[in-house]
Amino acid sequence: MKKLSFLDKIIYFLNSLLAILLLLSYLLPFVSPKSIAIFAILSLFVPVLIVLNGVFIVYWLLKLKKQLLLSSLVLSIGFFISTPFYKISDKTSSLNKDLKVMSYNVKSFDLFHQKSKNIPKVDGFDYIETIAPDVLLVQEYYQSSKIKLDFPYQYIKKRTVGGRFGMAIYSKFKIINKGSLDLKKTGNNIIYVDILKDQDTIRIYNLHLESLKIKPYEENFGEKDSKELIDRLSISFQKQAAQTALFLAHEKKWNGKRIVGGDFNNTAYSWVYNQIASNKIDTFIAAGKGFGKTYSYFLPTRIDFILTDLKANISTFKTLDVHYSDHYPILTKVNWETEL
Repeated sequence: MKKLSFLDKIIYFLNSLLAILLLLSYLLPFVSPKSIAIFAILSLFVPVLIVLNGVFIVYWLLKLKKQLLLSSLVLSIGFFISTPFYKISDKTSSLNKDLKVMSYNVKSFDLFHQKSKNIPKVDGFDYIETIAPDVLLVQEYYQSSKIKLDFPYQYIKKRTVGGRFGMAIYSKFKIINKGSLDLKKTGNNIIYVDILKDQDTIRIYNLHLESLKIKPYEENFGEKDSKELIDRLSISFQKQAAQTALFLAHEKKWNGKRIVGGDFNNTAYSWVYNQIASNKIDTFIAAGKGFGKTYSYFLPTRIDFILTDLKANISTFKTLDVHYSDHYPILTKVNWETEL
C-alpha cells in the first residue's frame, strides 16, 4: 500500500469493499429472506459485482500491481462454489424423443401485435409457431381474441373468475391432470399439469413468483424513494420465500419425472433459486451458452429458468433474442432416455 499513489489507494479501497460484498454474496443462497430480508437485495447486484471485480483485476494487471490478487481470489472462490456467470460452450444435440419446452413471460402480449419500424413483420404468436415447442409455459397471460397459439391441450388459470389476467400452460401432449397453488395476496401464481408422453407421465410446473416491481428506467433514487424501494423489495423477497415454501411442499408429493419453469423474479444467486433448483438440473448450466440473460435490462440478468429432475438428459438450451416482451423466451430440449 505504501507504494500506491493516493488515487490508487482510493481505488484499492473501493476494490476491497466490492470484493467483500461479492464474497458475502456467496452466502446468499443459504440465507432465507425471512430471516434477513434486506440481505437478499444483494442478489440483484451479483452480476455487477462480478463485472466490477473483473475490471479491477485488469486495472491492477495493467499497472503490474499485486493488488490484483484480491479480486482474483474472490472470483476464483466463486468459480468453484457459485452459479456460473458465463457459459463458454453449449450443447446442441437432439433426439427424436426430446420434449421441447419453452418458458415465456409475455407481458400480457402487449407488444405481440405492435407494428413499427423497430418490430419485425412476424408477430410474437407467429414466432412461437416457428419455434414449435411441445410445451409452452406462459407467465402474465392475458385473454384476447388476438391470441394465436395452436395447441390441442391447454390449462389457463386466471387470477379471478371472469378476469382476463393469469397464467397458462399449452401442450401438444394430453393433459391428464392440472392444478393451481392459488397464491394468496398477490397477482402471481404457480400452476402445474401432468402430461402423457408415450408411456411417461411428466409433471410440469409453471412458476411466477412475487414481482419485485422495479422500474429501472423510472425510479427516482433519492433518499426517500430509495428507502421506499428497499422496503418494497424486502417485502417482495419475503413473499417469494413463502411462495417457495408452498411450492416445495407441493412438489415433494410428486415422485415422477418433472420440469419446473417460469419467471422466478430473482437471480441464480438467490436463496429462492437455490431452494427450488436443489436436486435439479438447470438446463442453462447443462447446455446453455453466454450470460443466459432473460430480462431486457442493461445488466446480464437471468431470472427465467427451466429446471428438470436429475434423471433427465438436456439436449440443448437457448435464450431466444427476440423483443416481443420485456423478457426473452427460453427454450430447452429434454429427454429421459437411458444413456449407454
